[in-house]
Amino acid sequence: MRMFKDLTEREVLALAIANEEEDGRTYADFARSLRDTHPDSAKLFDDMAAEENGHRRALIDLFENRFGDHIPDIRRHDIKGAPVPKPAWQIVPKGIDVVRRQARQMEADASRFYLQAAARASDPAIRRLLGDLAAAEAEHVQTAGRIEETRLPGNVRDREDEDARKRFVLQVIQPGLVGLMDGSVSTLAPVFAAAFATHDPHKAFLVGLAASIGAGISMGFAEALADDGKLSGRGTPFLRGLVCGLMTIAGGIGHTLPYLIPDFWTATAIAGVVVVIELAIIAWIQFRFMETPPFSAAAKVMLGGALVLAAGILIGNG
Repeated sequence: MRMFKDLTEREVLALAIANEEEDGRTYADFARSLRDTHPDSAKLFDDMAAEENGHRRALIDLFENRFGDHIPDIRRHDIKGAPVPKPAWQIVPKGIDVVRRQARQMEADASRFYLQAAARASDPAIRRLLGDLAAAEAEHVQTAGRIEETRLPGNVRDREDEDARKRFVLQVIQPGLVGLMDGSVSTLAPVFAAAFATHDPHKAFLVGLAASIGAGISMGFAEALADDGKLSGRGTPFLRGLVCGLMTIAGGIGHTLPYLIPDFWTATAIAGVVVVIELAIIAWIQFRFMETPPFSAAAKVMLGGALVLAAGILIGNG
């Protein structure tokens, strides 16, 4: 890997061209990925891609005038310390806010990188060129801000953010909540039945572990096969199934782990406390994301959990 200070003026200009090409391609990828879900943000990134393309053409013209028509193949990945942004396919799934931050960071990183390089350069021509590149990248930051203000006024941004929140609830929160409720509540009866029937914490732990994993696999497949997500907007079946399955296991494991404690009554007391915490978390999620009134959410969850817990204890003592 090469140091930036070791590049020739020709190589620095070639690197700038490559940077503009990569950034323009990233913005175009952002626009394509967001076209259906965030059309206004997609237009913003179309404009930013056009800006990058214009700078690329200007840099190529400058390169041809000074060095000819062969541009060396040198990229950020080849230069130690150069900021290398992540590709669009890694950023877009994280949400629109992350995409916007990435775009701003790309321009700011490029400007800072060229400024630092210019400060270290001793050759006047290279120093001047790096300073010009830093100024161009700083202008990109301002241009991006102006485009964003034009394309995304407050009401448009709020609408897109609300749409993103709804998709997050549909694709992650809902399947996760279903899994957490099933894991936390449905495994109560077998765990506590086994505990009170045997008074053996180890056996109760094995029953709880088996019930949690079995329920997680079952719920994961059930969620994934229930809906392909295309018409409902609930996202990919794989993601929903994975979230639902993992949360089901987590819900069951929570009150199972205390039975690793050898003393039966200590393990049972701690498991009971964990159950209350699990049910409180479920009620909070319903209140926070599903807009369920807090008292109603807590009452329904606690009542259901108490009935299943009581059934398990009664069966275990039968």
